[in-house]
Amino acid sequence: MRKSLKEKIDARMKTDEELQKKFDDVEFEKHDGLAMFIAAMITFVPIILAILLVIWLLLWFVFLR
Repeated sequence: MRKSLKEKIDARMKTDEELQKKFDDVEFEKHDGLAMFIAAMITFVPIILAILLVIWLLLWFVFLR
């Protein structure tokens, strides 16, 4: 029989201790946090601006035109 979705998810989930062990030896360099922040902004800001533009255009067509 097929496993239920919950059983599949539970099988893939790792405990906090397993994840901590996996990433114990990872060390970040001095400006890695800043680099990750800049990469996130480059990724998400254009998408957010595009969504806001679509909303603004819809409102403009409905109410101001």
